[in-house]
Amino acid sequence: MPRLTLVALVVLLFYSPLVNAGKVLVYPLDGSHWINMKVLIEELHSRGHEITVLRPSDSWYIKPESPHYQSITVNSTAGFDEESFGSFVTTMVNMRREGASLWTRISLEYELVAHFYQMNKQVIEMVGEMFENTELMQSLRNAKYDLVLTDPGIGAGVLLGHRLGLPLVLNVRWTIQGEGHHAIAPTPLSYVPIPMTELTDKMTFPQRVKNILYYIFTRIQIWYITDPNYKPFVHRYFGNDVHYMELFQSADIWLMRNDFTFEFPRPTMPNIVYMSGFQCKPSKPLSKELEDFVQSSGEHGIIVMTLGTLVAKLPEDIAEDIAAAFAQLPQKVIWRYKGKRPSTLGNNTLLLDWLPQNDLLGHPKTRLFVAHGGTNGIQEAIYHGVPLVGLPLMFDQQDNFFRMKARGVAKVLDIATVNKDNFLEALKEVLYEPTYREKMTTLSNLHRDQPMKPLDRAMFWIEFVMRHKGAKHLRTESYKMSRIQYYSVDVVAFLLAVILLVFTVFISAVKFLWRRVFSRSKVKRE
Repeated sequence: MPRLTLVALVVLLFYSPLVNAGKVLVYPLDGSHWINMKVLIEELHSRGHEITVLRPSDSWYIKPESPHYQSITVNSTAGFDEESFGSFVTTMVNMRREGASLWTRISLEYELVAHFYQMNKQVIEMVGEMFENTELMQSLRNAKYDLVLTDPGIGAGVLLGHRLGLPLVLNVRWTIQGEGHHAIAPTPLSYVPIPMTELTDKMTFPQRVKNILYYIFTRIQIWYITDPNYKPFVHRYFGNDVHYMELFQSADIWLMRNDFTFEFPRPTMPNIVYMSGFQCKPSKPLSKELEDFVQSSGEHGIIVMTLGTLVAKLPEDIAEDIAAAFAQLPQKVIWRYKGKRPSTLGNNTLLLDWLPQNDLLGHPKTRLFVAHGGTNGIQEAIYHGVPLVGLPLMFDQQDNFFRMKARGVAKVLDIATVNKDNFLEALKEVLYEPTYREKMTTLSNLHRDQPMKPLDRAMFWIEFVMRHKGAKHLRTESYKMSRIQYYSVDVVAFLLAVILLVFTVFISAVKFLWRRVFSRSKVKRE
């Protein structure tokens, strides 16, 4: 009998994940954003949850088949096309190399604005087609999902979640209006820097002026890029009294892909859950060939270089200069690069189409990471305590590296002016100046010293939303208020009006009494 009881308990434990299994509908953002969304999907799958991923038919990284999820492919061109995106990146790099003139800066901003406008337009068109596809929408309703998990860098998942009436969890760093905190949390511009300003939380008066001007500029971008696409769509499907950002702000949980080892101190909200580095993990052993190459570096160690998932090659002259600089170092170099093999490449440098980034960064012989400044790569460098040399190319990468530079763990170069000499100088500075590694070790210790692993924290809150059908008790209703109400302009105006009225009545009463007393004294004298 005890043996049967033991068997029954084992069976019960084995099937226990399935008892509480939920159904999650995921609408991800392609490219590097998909890499971290995939981490959440795989972990949810391992816990017994059923995952369905919605993907455009031209998705680059999001595959239609996976052991971890089912997929629904929507016939659309709203995904990432490798060739066109590569062409866009090349254009951005070449424009930056033309110089630092005002015209070049304006041209760069225009290209970015045009790119994001077109991307938002395609997304809205795709969502409209989905909403009008009654068969698809009915099948999604019939599936009885517990929640929608989405990246608000595009609005499709948010719009779909509200259309289906499902709880909403965001895997967020950016929304369609910019950095995630700005959509949901109080953001005093006196000490919270606007992204891309390269400012810290300690600003002088001129820097606060700059911060305000950048904020106004971002509002103009939103007015041009986002409003024309989302406003009419939301008014059509959700009502004229609904602002599209209300749909984002009413999300139950915001899983924020950073924390305060990366972010400057700022106000936050109870439904913002920080999970910086959730994709990081202890390194695994390298392949024999790669381990042999690493070990051949001896006491000098290795340098790892990659420019992320979206950038496979550089202009040939820049690649030649980088290779020539690497060739002058005693360290071995592992460089993910798909472009033409540089003629200046040294015997110490190994070119690969793909490299196990996390496993290399966690290797004890890794001395330096040369990166483009994507959030994932920077967080893995922090986790493993590897100092950085930055070659930011576009989007938020310059801002990410500024934060690392401000903490003394990175040396940053401009892709427009990088050459063999200044690249070699930057490498040597970070390699041989011990403060870079010491400060990165301190940052790594701060990041790791927390009561719960970031991925476990994310899982807890996703499952919390499943169990309780949302997390309304953590969500502020301030997003429903107008700016006049939010900043209490109406209250201040009312109180000023009352004070003015009281003051007016008081002055009138004094005048009245004065006239009466004066008239009586005049009568007595007469």
